[in-house]
Amino acid sequence: MALLMEHQFRQLSADRQVETRPFLDAVSYLPLFFDCLGPTIFAPIKVDLIGNITKIKAVYDTNPGRYKTLQQLLEAEKEMCGSEWPRVGATLALMWLKRSLKFIQIFLQSLVDGEKDQSNPNLMRVNITKGYDVALKRYHGWFVQQLFKAALYAAPYKSDFLKALSKGRDVKEEECLEKIRKFLINFSANIDAVYDIYSRMNADLDYKV
Repeated sequence: MALLMEHQFRQLSADRQVETRPFLDAVSYLPLFFDCLGPTIFAPIKVDLIGNITKIKAVYDTNPGRYKTLQQLLEAEKEMCGSEWPRVGATLALMWLKRSLKFIQIFLQSLVDGEKDQSNPNLMRVNITKGYDVALKRYHGWFVQQLFKAALYAAPYKSDFLKALSKGRDVKEEECLEKIRKFLINFSANIDAVYDIYSRMNADLDYKV
């Protein structure tokens, strides 16, 4: 479980503001998460994740003081871009990034909640499908949805996935799941806060790719 626990997300302050630099530092390690699911089959989501992180970081680096929090970043882009916002820059990149992060959140939460295929408990199709259905499916057209279905059947067994998250070490399943529970506390709080920002600012776009 080292992959997740070594790069924890920061606990939010009382005002639930998400600081941009710590957020970007934490999410920068998550592309490795998709290698644990399958370096080839989940490559499109990984590539999308990396691309969106890069775009947000590029904007942040132009003025770290002004973009200290994600909300300040979105507010600044809204002011600068006018009618083109929110379909521009870091705002658009973060919109798609949060959806990939929500996929991870729902998938991991489903694992620790013990949801499984009763006929084969070592499969993760139930968990992965739940994450996809909640976070990504509505934004994907028919072709992309078919690609996901194909990837689903090539997903690793839960035991192999947990071992990969633990960087190859043999660990007990319950110990792994308990560490995932701890990781999810701050991770979920950050993701939920980002979703709240988009809701308050009416910044989400509902279109398919």
